[in-house]
Amino acid sequence: MNFNTTKLGILGGGQLGRMFIQSAISYGTPISILDPNAACPAAHLCDSFTQGSFNEYDAVFEFGSGLDVLTIEIENVNTEALFQLEREGVKVFPQPRIIELVKDKGIQKQFYVDNGIPTSEFVLCDSIEEVEEKASFPIVQKMRKGGYDGKGVQMLNSSSDLEEAFDVPSLLEEKVNFVKEISVIVARNESGEIRSYPTCEQEFNPEANLVEFLFSPAKISEETEKSVQEIAHTIIQKLGMVGILAVEFFVLEDGSVLVNEMAPRTHNSGHHTIECNHTSQFEQHYRAVMNFPLGSTAITTPGVMINLLGDKNHNGTPFYEGMENAMAQEGVFPHLYGKTETKPFRKMGHITVVDSNLEDAIKKAREIAQEVRVIS
Repeated sequence: MNFNTTKLGILGGGQLGRMFIQSAISYGTPISILDPNAACPAAHLCDSFTQGSFNEYDAVFEFGSGLDVLTIEIENVNTEALFQLEREGVKVFPQPRIIELVKDKGIQKQFYVDNGIPTSEFVLCDSIEEVEEKASFPIVQKMRKGGYDGKGVQMLNSSSDLEEAFDVPSLLEEKVNFVKEISVIVARNESGEIRSYPTCEQEFNPEANLVEFLFSPAKISEETEKSVQEIAHTIIQKLGMVGILAVEFFVLEDGSVLVNEMAPRTHNSGHHTIECNHTSQFEQHYRAVMNFPLGSTAITTPGVMINLLGDKNHNGTPFYEGMENAMAQEGVFPHLYGKTETKPFRKMGHITVVDSNLEDAIKKAREIAQEVRVIS
């Protein structure tokens, strides 16, 4: 493909689209965005912006008809339109069949079982009555469709929690006693070249059920590292997917792993790659969907990513308290997403802290997280 004449579009103009453009802009490829919000984070960075819903057939089809390549920053898009665009010659990556598979957690889990990928035990339920019948406590309930950023997932600890159970098609998963959560970002281009990033480790905010800190590289054994890298490569090969794929794992006490979920797009667990790896996940996704050679994924420096979440007591125009003090420190890289309104636990930005010693980076990151608040 030609750098300057290939027309590339993204469904969604949030922070992932924004950071994609920031990485791809060096190549001079014209990039278009479709998003319902005219003030979305990527709107003022793209070459062409169309206001419209990525859930509506007509909006997606009309937007994609003038493009050579179309990608996504969120799975919740109109795949019927994407299938038609694919039939008409637009290169849609990840492919619509993969988006369909991933956005239904029941089908996604069955894919793991069918392909011998280790994952937790589960059962599918179509109604609250089936949940009541099949639940053995404690158990995790996940909505099959529509869940995102910790939403659509809940723990059912006893029969008294059934009053709060989702009354929609869902899956029940056994509660896994894991020691840590890790993820691997892997990329594949149309030529079949595959590269994956060294594994990173997540630490969650228990109240928001969102990642608060990410550590790179993960503190895991060589055997576990080898295992998750092989699994990530197997998954993207079995899918035949083009683009970036994030694979999330549970690590068990004996070092074995279970796949939790995957996301066929750039991902929160790859933001550190902007500063910590030779090629960021965003540039890698650009290279993959354009079928260019993939870049080196080697670590250039250990680092910690801090998610900047909106304070739980604040709504309104954001103010980043303590940010200037953080900026004054060596090895601190803020990324603010340009959102005009903060809400409780909304992802408003992230900060990456780098250091030649990971433990020193972790210490500094924890101190910064105590000082920086997103308030209104």
